[in-house]
Order: sequence, then C-alpha cells, then structure tokens
Amino acid sequence: MPPFDVPEGHPFGPHNLPYGVFSTPGEQERTVGVRLGDHVLDAGAAARALGSPYAGLLARPTLNPLLAAGRTTWSDVRRALTAWVTVPAHRETLEPLLRPLESVTLHLPFEVADYVDFYASENHARNVGRIFRPDAADSLTPNWKHLPIGYHGRSGTVVVSGTDVVRPAGQRKSPTEPEPVFGPSVRLDIEAEVGFVVGTPSEQGRPVPLGDWREHVFGLCLLNDWSARDIQAWEYVPLGPFLGKSFATSVSAWITPLDALEESRTAPPERTHRLLPYLDDTDEEPCGYDLRITVAVNGHTVSEPPFATMYWTAAQQLAHLTVNGASLRTGDLYASGTVSGPAESQRGSLLELTWNGRDPLELPDGKRTFLEDGDVVTLSAWAPGPNGTRVGLGDVTGRVLPAHPPR
Repeated sequence: MPPFDVPEGHPFGPHNLPYGVFSTPGEQERTVGVRLGDHVLDAGAAARALGSPYAGLLARPTLNPLLAAGRTTWSDVRRALTAWVTVPAHRETLEPLLRPLESVTLHLPFEVADYVDFYASENHARNVGRIFRPDAADSLTPNWKHLPIGYHGRSGTVVVSGTDVVRPAGQRKSPTEPEPVFGPSVRLDIEAEVGFVVGTPSEQGRPVPLGDWREHVFGLCLLNDWSARDIQAWEYVPLGPFLGKSFATSVSAWITPLDALEESRTAPPERTHRLLPYLDDTDEEPCGYDLRITVAVNGHTVSEPPFATMYWTAAQQLAHLTVNGASLRTGDLYASGTVSGPAESQRGSLLELTWNGRDPLELPDGKRTFLEDGDVVTLSAWAPGPNGTRVGLGDVTGRVLPAHPPR
C-alpha cells in the first residue's frame, strides 16, 4: 500500500502527526520527522521542497527550535503538515521523502533541560500509603489534596524508547538487617506515566497561571520512570527520591502535540478539598486527558491504567512548579507520576500490582514480583480522536540488563 494511503482508522493517520527525530542507515545526520501511518516523513526536506517558511525549524537535529518558536508557530506548522499529507497535489513531491518506520533509527526527540516528576494519581498514592503505612488513619499524606507533590529528577539520564536499562546498584537495607548492604537492586520496578514537554520558556520570578499552560506546553509523550524500590526505601527519608530514580527515565520517540488531543480532553475527578486560588481550576477549561494506557512485560499485558482518573492536571502541575518564581526552559520535561486506576488491573507499577511482592504476577514465562534481567517492558496508549478515530501515542520500551560488576 502506498505510504500516503494510510488505512482508515490507523492511530497514526493525518489527524495525529506526532513529531520525532530520526536518521537513516549510513548517515549520521539527524532530522525532524513526522509519523504518518507506518512511515516517517522527513519534515525538513518536505518544507524545503514545498518552499515553506518553516524549513529552518524542521530541518534540524532536534525539536528544540520548534519548541521554542511558540504556540502560534506550533499551530501554523501543524496546519501546514496536515495539508502537505492530505492534499493530492503534494503527493508526487512528498512520497520520495517518506521512509518506512522500520528502516530508520529514532533518537531522543528533544534536548531535555530540567526534569520534574509528580505524584498526581490518588489511586496510586493511596495504594502506596496502604502498603507502607498500613496503620495510618489516612493513606494519603496531609498535603496530598492541597498541592501536586513532586521531585526534581536527573535530566541527563532521560533516554529514548528502545534504550536498554542497566540494573542499578546502591545501598539498601531491609527492616530485619542491622546494617545497609551494597549491591544490585532486587526490587526493580516501572512506573507508567505521561510526560509533558515545555516549549516556550518563562521569566524567572513570574509564575505561570493555570490559564496560560497551553502557551508553554508543546505536547506529551509516554514515560517510564524506572524505580529501584529497595534503594528508594532506604534513601528517601527525609529528602525524597535520589539514586532509586535517577539511573534512567524512558520516553517515547514521538511527541504528540496537544492540538492532536483536543477530542480527548476531559474534566479531572471531583475535588474533595478547597484549593488555593493559584490551583483552583473550577472556572478553567478541562485540562485532563482521556488516555488509555497499556503496560506489558515481555509482551504480556499486566495493566491498563486510565489517565483520565488523575487528580492533578498538567496545568495545575505547571502552575505549582512555577508558583515560587522558578522559570521554565525550552525542553523542560515534567511527568505525571504513576498512573493508576481504581481497579487492580489498572495499577501502573509492579509495587502496586504485586502489593510490594506479596502477590506475584503469573506471566507465561514465570512469576514476577519485580523485574528480572532480560525483561522487556512496553508502555503503549491511545486517546479518542476526531470522528471516532484513535490518536496513538508512541510506545516506550526498555529491556533490563544485568548490573555492571563492581570494579
């Protein structure tokens, strides 16, 4: 089937057009691409061939110049791309610029500036509370319903989908051990999340209000916040996650622009506590997203977390991230935190799915409490699109490699 003839109902049809960065065999040069069906359109070459004023933004080895151009340009470029791949007059020019997806190498699509991870799912937070604080009167911490809790991660270890993840080593100490020990993590976990990519920066000292979040956020992607639970448990009091999280964070090779997800916007769950004005979204447009996520281990589906259940929205997270005057930079990445629904089959981490190892998962290749060397984890997702279509999100895949031997 010719590449422009994308099958009806394909989740990566002209209604989607996510952005990535690719290279072809034998060439070192990277360039911006747009996914169309099971092909990649060389967006920079297409812009040059059609005399587009956007060639300077698209013929680049990273998405950052496009991200920095701002919302008006994002919308203009998207309209142009949609016309290029749907107007028959462009077909002869553009078909030679389409590459089969399996023939290209996909790269980290943008240069990550800062990385922040939140904790926005009430279901996840309550599950974690019940696991680690079973005797507490409330499974949520006292601040949880008042602000989006988060931590600053390590941007330098954000990697593109398909990158192997080496099992981390560090200190760990079980409650029954008298002293900590050092070694590879024995409780390696995943967290199914959604990442939001900042384009337009902000001025230091000026918070970004709720209503302005779409002026700054370009798009979203799936994200796996790999977690070493045993290292995390020993180190996180009192300052929070550090080595248990910083060894790797995997993101999709494809960034879905927010404009492609208009049909999936939804209201967040009902608020149960009065919010301070900078977080109060009562009179704001819906900023939740109906994303249907699937988590698979070695090709076997273990969970289907629904993003629509997230208590804190991306707009509230951005408002909180900047309310103290912290500035945004082009390429900033902030993640939703683990996505978990109310049902057992909707939990977004092995910590919850196995209840901290108490209830092993039965997989075709054996039982799992936490990840074993060689395991391959894949996150995939789709969202409702226009006219009954689906908008596909780029997968996130990572394989666990054994820890490096000590020197």
